[in-house]
Amino acid sequence: MKLKVIISILIATFFYMNCSPTEQNVKNEPQKSIIELPTESKKVKVGAARIDQYFDLINNKNIALVVNQTSMIGDTHLADTLQQIGMNIKAIFAPEHGFRGKADAGEKVVDGVDVKTGIPLLSLYGKNKKPSSAQLAGIDLVIFDIQDVGARFYTYISTMHYVMEACAENGVAVLVLDRPNPNGHYVDGPILNPAYQSFVGMHPIPVVHGMTIAEYARMVNGEGWLKDGIQCDLSTISCENYNHETVYELPIKPSPNLPNNRSIYLYPSLCFFEGTTISVGRGTNTQFQVYGHPDLTIGDYEFTPEPMDGAKYPKLEGKTSKGFDLTKIDLTKIRTAKGLNLDYLINTYQNYPNKKDFFLKNLFFDKLAGSAELRKQIIGGRTADQIKATWQKDLNEFKQLRTKYLLYNGALKQ
Repeated sequence: MKLKVIISILIATFFYMNCSPTEQNVKNEPQKSIIELPTESKKVKVGAARIDQYFDLINNKNIALVVNQTSMIGDTHLADTLQQIGMNIKAIFAPEHGFRGKADAGEKVVDGVDVKTGIPLLSLYGKNKKPSSAQLAGIDLVIFDIQDVGARFYTYISTMHYVMEACAENGVAVLVLDRPNPNGHYVDGPILNPAYQSFVGMHPIPVVHGMTIAEYARMVNGEGWLKDGIQCDLSTISCENYNHETVYELPIKPSPNLPNNRSIYLYPSLCFFEGTTISVGRGTNTQFQVYGHPDLTIGDYEFTPEPMDGAKYPKLEGKTSKGFDLTKIDLTKIRTAKGLNLDYLINTYQNYPNKKDFFLKNLFFDKLAGSAELRKQIIGGRTADQIKATWQKDLNEFKQLRTKYLLYNGALKQ
């Protein structure tokens, strides 16, 4: 049996070493819309594909996976791959948007069984954001393999925090298989004030942290950010042929409303609108690439949000909104700007007729921003440059802290 497993792993490793993300898209036509920019991504080998580097860590272990639709090696899901080579997978934990990545933002994800593998599915989004002791009973190792996009309010890193914390409390090891950060080439935004901690902001970091998922796990563990300063038994497998300046095309949508590279690049800047009355195109096919409102007095683009997969109840449903179309902006221009674009937000506020209703009454905006300061600065008429100047001291301190946890040569030091 042992010989059979070794032979299987050698065959699997050979196959996946020769199957790039670009090749996957040739086989899987619906994914083609994500490919928009010439990149070096076919040279990058994600951590999950480096099975030879973590085989000894997982062999003969009872394993749980934290995975979703992005957890692919070539065109095969990590769960299927590990099951095929004889690994003992006891459970799959599903984050926001679910195991297959089709649930709405904020929609409750329910438990179940994966039809293909027969593995139990346990939700980590809803009431149960943290694995329970009962769910981890008998588990030796939890593998975390999810594609992140490098923004503080993108909740996969919050799920990872709770997984690491639960594993530390229950004596379970954690293995993070790294994937490139498409927004890993810069650091920007206000640092979160701990008084505003929530599931869309767990740690005192900027909006754009410039770290891969494995680097981020190392920081959470190393800085004692888990409950009571505990640390988990953490291992990471890095990517090959990657650094923070590498342009990487995501072969699969990381979530339903980030359909392509443009939306991913714009997401850190446009997500602030989620705390306002303005729509960012949920309920259209240009999510996080357009923004507007029926009452907006500027912009020459119109769109009408309607229910669709990933947006069952979109903001401003059925209402024609006036605003802006960012789908024609050159991707290289967005990327090389290396910073948040606050002009979208500031100009929209200044030209919105009923300013007292611009920010949602629940002050979700403050949770996204990490404090009330940004909202007050915008209301007070500060310019983008003036606002960014107030971040610089904290950002410089964070960048220095960040260097302790980076895994890649050529990584942006700023």
